[in-house]
Amino acid sequence: MNLEDMKIIVTGGASGLGRCFTQELAKAGASVMAADVDAEKLAELEEVTEGNVETFVADVSNEAQVIAMVEATVAAFGEVNGLVNNAGIFRDALLVKKDRETGALRKMTLGEWQKVIDVDLTGPFLCTREVAAKMIEADTPGVIVSISSVSRHGNPGQSNYSAAKAGLVADTKLWAEELARYGIRTGAVAPGFTRTPILDGMPPRAREKIEKSVPLGRMGEPFEIWQAVRFIIECDYFTGRCVDVDGGVKV
Repeated sequence: MNLEDMKIIVTGGASGLGRCFTQELAKAGASVMAADVDAEKLAELEEVTEGNVETFVADVSNEAQVIAMVEATVAAFGEVNGLVNNAGIFRDALLVKKDRETGALRKMTLGEWQKVIDVDLTGPFLCTREVAAKMIEADTPGVIVSISSVSRHGNPGQSNYSAAKAGLVADTKLWAEELARYGIRTGAVAPGFTRTPILDGMPPRAREKIEKSVPLGRMGEPFEIWQAVRFIIECDYFTGRCVDVDGGVKV
């Protein structure tokens, strides 16, 4: 697909990777609906981004808000033919941890598990379902890109996040099979350690440890993840697969 023909939603579009995707898409001529829970950051994004960018405040784990977001996109652009499932959160905790001094057990709570699943897996399900329905209804071909993670292979302290990101890759494959008949392609991108506000806030020693674990010796940049997203959008023979952009980190 040509980027200038895209009428596309980017969830989690106000900061980090989502902000990069939104700005690069708009720069390339796409019409972009940036959705996020942070209204202030969305307003700031709209002010500084060149191109056709609209914004919508939505929690992707809320079905009614997702439906409203998609309806607003169609109202603004006339149609929707693209989606980047980028919104995601962390609630890291070990499954069970024993305090070395007191012997007390600390367990990952159901709330910590469920909130990540709701945003990182149920959110993409809801967004993909609603966008795909609009495409099929309008007989419009399109593409859906979901942001997974190298953590989908399993990362200590991330039972919830790893499960969500692994599930997202599995869904990408099966959605490709279900939606191909309608001219809808899917793809996933699995970033490794990428320089975003979350990692920028880490202590220097922790960042150095991460960088040493990457064969290329550094973190990725948001634009490098965008290059994979762009490839999936533009390559009409790509569907149902996950592109790893992780600097060669061992999994």
